[in-house]
Amino acid sequence: MFDIAMEMMSPEFFECWKCAALHIDNQGPQGTVSWLKAHPYPPFMEHLSFRLGNQIFFVRVEDVDNNVFGPGTYESLLAVAEESKGHACIMPMRKTDNPDEWIPDMPGWGLIDASTKNPFNPVSYVTDEKIEMTAFELHDMAVQVVKEYIEKKGYELMSFQGNPEIDPSIWFIGETKEPEYVIVRAARYPDDHAKIPENLKDIEKRCSAISGTGFFASVAMANDEQKFDAPDEPVIPLWRGCHMYINFPGLE
Repeated sequence: MFDIAMEMMSPEFFECWKCAALHIDNQGPQGTVSWLKAHPYPPFMEHLSFRLGNQIFFVRVEDVDNNVFGPGTYESLLAVAEESKGHACIMPMRKTDNPDEWIPDMPGWGLIDASTKNPFNPVSYVTDEKIEMTAFELHDMAVQVVKEYIEKKGYELMSFQGNPEIDPSIWFIGETKEPEYVIVRAARYPDDHAKIPENLKDIEKRCSAISGTGFFASVAMANDEQKFDAPDEPVIPLWRGCHMYINFPGLE
């Protein structure tokens, strides 16, 4: 078992985290890094995560001088990387003499391997191999779809997270002007609708102290090369980075 940190970032660590994210974002041509987690809201298993080509990277940001500390643990970082078939990294950061300015303590991407502590270059791990999306990735994608829907409706987003083991996935201020939540589930073709969790009543009970208004969101996905009018055609896997058809009927 491992703890999932629910506390907010301190203002001091937020500045360190922000500089780390900007540094990673500037390492390649624009659009090279596809962010999975790049927001400062709990829960925290990693501080940052992104996809590069067919690989996924999870990053924990640390102050080399041990004056500023971020939420989360090594154990949670390693666990989420293993579950997602990704890479766990540490990003040592050093504060400069300028207020609120931090720089990587390592050259290049500024990353080290979380296990070996050796310098880590994400580009060297990217290959042409087709890798099927894990359940973790699929769920995270589903949460992004629902999050964008909520934002387009003009509602105020409170928090969101893409871990399939944590419910609910999203909190927001909706039409009630009070906190509301969404339980998100993903489905792969040929399934066209995700199943409502069997522990729905337990989730409702846990959330009742904050809100009595909850929704279920099913997000079904299929490879855009899939032939739906040919039932005898084999199912094409959802590869990392592939284009997809998405079936999201809205909040239920």
